[in-house]
Parts: sequence; structure tokens; C-alpha cells
Amino acid sequence: MKYWDSSAIVPLLVTEAVSTSLMRLYKSDPIILAWWGTKVECTSALCRLERQKDLTAAETSNAIKLLNSLSDEWHSIEPTDNLRELSIRLLRVHNLAAADSLQLAAAIIAKETHVGKMEFVCQDERLVQAASKEGLNVVVQT
Repeated sequence: MKYWDSSAIVPLLVTEAVSTSLMRLYKSDPIILAWWGTKVECTSALCRLERQKDLTAAETSNAIKLLNSLSDEWHSIEPTDNLRELSIRLLRVHNLAAADSLQLAAAIIAKETHVGKMEFVCQDERLVQAASKEGLNVVVQT
């Protein structure tokens, strides 16, 4: 089972350098664990790409449709008091933005609550470093 950070989901929706390897990883195990706010983060990233002219409006719309389909199937780690408190601790320990600390807190909770080996799929360097320090098995595609 894999927990997917937004930085690893966006390349499943639009073509990026790591899209092929991430798609292969996804197809090998299509069960996605994600934080409750991941859909919002991915939509934000797609809209930013459109504003930067890296995506057309049509490409953004198609990517959002794909995101909606994908998110209908994934398992969400819901916002809880425990997640918020863990996220606050992570902000004090690691150089993370608020959303990244929530992502990492959700991954840690997912690891604690799901039996068996869980991998953390991420493409964000700061988040990869923090997740590694927190003992998560991090998967980065190149």
C-alpha cells in the first residue's frame, strides 16, 4: 500500500518528466492513500500550471476530470485533532509549509493505522527529507 503526496499525484494527471515512472508505480499497486486535502492541493497545482501557461484551459479541465475520477477511488486520511497536533509538532521539527506538514502527518497516521508495509510516494525534496527522518519508507521517482 502506498500513501501518495500531491507532488506525486499531479504527474499522473499531466505530463511531467516523472509521469511515466509514477504511472508504472501506480499501475503496480492502484490503491492510493491520500490526505483529505490532497484534491485541493492538486487542483491548486493544476491551476498554477494553467496561469503559468504550462497548461491550456482544456488541458487543465481534462486533468481536473481525471483528478475527480482518481480521488473517487482513493482512501482519504481525514482531518482529526490528532492529525492537527501531529502536524504542529512536525512544523516545529522540520522545514515544512503548513500543507506539507499536514501531508506528512497524514502519512504517519496512515502508516500507524494500516497493517503491513506502507510506502510514501513523494516528489517534493523537503517533504522527502522530513518523511525519511520520521521513519517513513519514501519512494521517489526520477
